[in-house]
Amino acid sequence: MAIQTINPATGAVLKTFDPLSADEIDAKIARAAETFTSYRRTTFAERAGLLRAAADLLDAERRDIAVTMTTEMGKTLASAEAEAAKCAKGLRFYAEHAEAFLADEPLDDPAAVGASRAFARYQPLGVVLAVMPWNFPLWQVTRFAAPALMAGNVGLLKHASNVPQCALYLGDLFARAGFPEGAFQTLLISARQVEAVLRDPRVAAAAVTGSEPAGQSVASICGDEIKKTVLELGGSDPFVVMPSADLERAATVAVTARCQNNGQSCIAAKRFIVHEDAYAEFARLFTEKMAALTVGDPMAAGTDVGPIATEQGRVDLEELLADAVAKGATVLCGGKSQEGPGWFFPPTVVADVTDAMRLHLEEAFGPLATLYRVPDLDAALEIANATTFGLGSNAWTNDPAEQDRFANELVAGAVFINGMTTSYPELPFGGVKRSGYGRELGAVGIREFCNQKSVWVG
Repeated sequence: MAIQTINPATGAVLKTFDPLSADEIDAKIARAAETFTSYRRTTFAERAGLLRAAADLLDAERRDIAVTMTTEMGKTLASAEAEAAKCAKGLRFYAEHAEAFLADEPLDDPAAVGASRAFARYQPLGVVLAVMPWNFPLWQVTRFAAPALMAGNVGLLKHASNVPQCALYLGDLFARAGFPEGAFQTLLISARQVEAVLRDPRVAAAAVTGSEPAGQSVASICGDEIKKTVLELGGSDPFVVMPSADLERAATVAVTARCQNNGQSCIAAKRFIVHEDAYAEFARLFTEKMAALTVGDPMAAGTDVGPIATEQGRVDLEELLADAVAKGATVLCGGKSQEGPGWFFPPTVVADVTDAMRLHLEEAFGPLATLYRVPDLDAALEIANATTFGLGSNAWTNDPAEQDRFANELVAGAVFINGMTTSYPELPFGGVKRSGYGRELGAVGIREFCNQKSVWVG
């Protein structure tokens, strides 16, 4: 089946690519394995120079690659440019810090284990396959590639099939930056071709960012092969608002947290859980601000929300909403898909959600927000944690005791208090429960695809 660029703002097929053949895939894996034998011996300084060169290229080409991102998956041009800038920052972060993150860790008292010295050493695993999604087509890959390459690993990229030009750009970017041939290669392949790559003995590990089914499939195969995986999967992040919060600011951030990237983010706030003493005012502010967003051409400067990336994605949103309304939910704004070309869905707020509705438990991947009214903090925590996901979370309160409880009791990989959940190169990123396992970013992220080797010297 052909791999295509389809503009979600128009539905038009712009470019078509043929998937790699089995022989072409084998040649790329062979090249990666061969490159690893020498690349792993390069110094941190050499790798850092290459990564900084990639960052420089990305900065210079920011506008052009932003246009490609917007064309392929529909995010606004402004957010696409911001994503490219964030990627350049991430590359430079690991260029600067990787050597310290992976420095030998000496045992304070080697004599306790009968050694003259003893330490842990981090060493690369080898060829790592990255299976990546379309919603942040550069950042998701960069946050894998930067630490992996700095650790001495080499990468193979299986990107989402609706962003092939972004995928090809990334492979080309690292090549033009001076990385050796085979250090980072794009595989234009279908989902059904992934298993053969994972089972290839030359491939040591895999990283997945994407849907729960994608993570389950890769983890199952790698479990059978006894290969390391890191999974960052879906999320249904809570956004809890307590009476002491600055409601105006909370509502403003809530709109961004729900609609950034056209609402298509695993760490987007999706469930807005509001104390009854703040509910009426927050609901009014939030609904007004959501309704005021401009939906339209993602290339236009005044657009706040572009199209859903795929036609099926919009259908999924429409079905979740229809199920909720049929079971008694109230639509406060939005709710009706835009007619005409493209896969547009308006910012929508739904109240009176119950656990009988699919929308209560399933992830809504688009600008569709659910509102809950709760009597106290305990009830807020109960609803917030009543999900199979555990990626990010938000809590809005100026009460120190409440802040401490949210930090301790929200079951998630991240808790952001009085701010919007996002990812930073400086902080570890990942989830619990069905949102996955393992971490990206920070010091722990670069160590995920390393062998932490104990060295004992008598």
